[in-house]
Amino acid sequence: MKIRLVHNGVFEIIDQIEEAVKPPEQGFYWIDADVEDLVVLQPLFGMHDLAVEDCMHDEEQRPKIEIHESHYFIVMNSIRFDDEEIFLRALNIFLGRHYIITVTKQRINELRSLKPILLEQEVDRPDYFLYHFMDLVVDNYFLVSDRIEARIEKLEEDILMNTKKTHLNEIIGLRSEILWLKKVLGPQKEVIAALNKKELKLIDVKLQKYFGDIFENTVKISETFETYRDLMGNLREAYQSSIASRANEIMRVFTALTTIFMPLTFITGIYGMNFDYIPGLHFYGASYILLGFMLLVGLGMFFIFRKKDWL
Repeated sequence: MKIRLVHNGVFEIIDQIEEAVKPPEQGFYWIDADVEDLVVLQPLFGMHDLAVEDCMHDEEQRPKIEIHESHYFIVMNSIRFDDEEIFLRALNIFLGRHYIITVTKQRINELRSLKPILLEQEVDRPDYFLYHFMDLVVDNYFLVSDRIEARIEKLEEDILMNTKKTHLNEIIGLRSEILWLKKVLGPQKEVIAALNKKELKLIDVKLQKYFGDIFENTVKISETFETYRDLMGNLREAYQSSIASRANEIMRVFTALTTIFMPLTFITGIYGMNFDYIPGLHFYGASYILLGFMLLVGLGMFFIFRKKDWL
């Protein structure tokens, strides 16, 4: 647990948590805590039992805002995009008049990126801290949105240039991630809307229009993900069309090969091998050589078809 006194964006480390219980002469306290620290923090700051229970719960919490007498409890989801996978990181926030407590189970990048912004903006109130943090969280959704768009464009190009069976799994997986993110954004949008429209005594009235700007950005992201969902449907149709076209091409090649060998098979079917002289007929081991040659021809055709992704 780290305790900081924040005044005009400047941090001062505090050693004793008891100092943060009373309002400072200037600025506010930012307590960056782990879940285990709530045992100490709850009696000092009068945290609601249900809020503490939500923080300790192992399952993902739905983004929400709870209004209590002395503080607000807010749950937000930070987003990360690592190794082509999307992760959500839950952040629990307790907002009071002279303090803000952030409780996390994983590392939140936005909290580290927030420090220079607080210094630049000379933040001196916990509600302004909350605003800048939420602004960073929503901005990161834009970054993830851009990376998803890049993945869609690359997948579309790969499907048009060289369709593979693995592309269908990529389409299904990416579409599931987009639907999941859109589902997460719904309640997160409601939280920001509440900060924008409700009259909250712990939020400066001047901040409401700024939260409104964040809300508009959240709506844009939600609409963008809706567009991505439609694009994934188009990609699936393009994949199916490409597969059908590829199957027709393969059948055309097979039909040509069959047509070429059909008269030869017809001729050998009539005459068979009933000739007085056949090269190698009396050669010892000729039958084994012929069988080996037939096996090589079969294997060669099999590998050629696999290389062309026909099988």
